[in-house]
Amino acid sequence: MDDMEKLVVVEGLRRLMARYVYAADHQQWDELASLFTPDGTFTPHDTDGTVLIRMEGREEIARALPEGVGSGAVLVHHLFSDLIDVESATSARGIWAMEDLVRRPVPAGCAERGQGFTEMHGYGHYRPRFTRIDGEWRIAELVLTRVRVDVTP
Repeated sequence: MDDMEKLVVVEGLRRLMARYVYAADHQQWDELASLFTPDGTFTPHDTDGTVLIRMEGREEIARALPEGVGSGAVLVHHLFSDLIDVESATSARGIWAMEDLVRRPVPAGCAERGQGFTEMHGYGHYRPRFTRIDGEWRIAELVLTRVRVDVTP
């Protein structure tokens, strides 16, 4: 694979991750899930490295994400500097610095009991593994690691 071919792959993967955060911000969960391979996984971690949930397959990703976000939430994601390693014509890995904001209403009665949150502001890194299937790049595995999370009850 020559340098120009690698650059085309890198730009395609940047666009794929941009589609991912766009779909997340607009809560287009089926569209977001379609960016994964059929058996793709998404595993977000807490700041201490603990796995929060492991979602396997498009259907579980499309179902679990809106459940975790909650009804009435507003989402904002930002991707920053990326490191992309093109391993072959069908395989690549990357690291994206990220920031996300989740703002949601607190269900009635929860604020008094200290449950739930109204705002979460997180910082960390997306670590995707990509594969090319039928000429299209997809996310085969996505790991989210956190370096900081600020929560407002």
